[in-house]
Amino acid sequence: MSTDETSRTLLVTAHPDPGSLTHYIAERLSTALRPGAVEAADLHQEGFDPRFTSADRRAYQEGGGHPPDVVREQQRLDWATDLVLVFPVYWWSVPALLKGWIDRVFVNGWAFEYAATGRVLPKLQRLTTHLLPIAGADAGAYERHGYEMALRTQLTHGLIDYVGSQRGATAFVHDSEQPSTGAAVDHAVRTLASAVGAPVSRS
Repeated sequence: MSTDETSRTLLVTAHPDPGSLTHYIAERLSTALRPGAVEAADLHQEGFDPRFTSADRRAYQEGGGHPPDVVREQQRLDWATDLVLVFPVYWWSVPALLKGWIDRVFVNGWAFEYAATGRVLPKLQRLTTHLLPIAGADAGAYERHGYEMALRTQLTHGLIDYVGSQRGATAFVHDSEQPSTGAAVDHAVRTLASAVGAPVSRS
């Protein structure tokens, strides 16, 4: 685990069952990161609305005036140095709730903005983003069908790089429907706990 006392971690989960493996892993990771500053954002428990509304569209076009619930999430991220997304893989992607959180929160005027030339200017260089996907399929299936690459393309290139965030660690937990996930969970928790606050590379 990083000994950087300035690290502040926001752990985001999107799973309806508090007894799920997703929440178990998030709690394990939260414990491993202490005594550092950690905040847990349970999107289901908090009732975050993932729907991108006309108010969100106006704010996106104008680059400001975001709805209050979006501003609250942006303030959480402004506080954080590290963001960790802990999520079950649904149909080779993130759950709809997490996708809606990304859609509504990482928007024009806050996560990025457009220059007069039309060029995209990333604004979240201060943030390091880590991924902990929990997959039902085994690692071999992910390799054969390119599922891991698809997720990395969506999240690493499509989100993290686009907003200028630093790339943190990614640790998959495969075979999540099987009873013998203990070693994989331990490895994922150690990997993420060690990465938080550590120097990263954009290569």
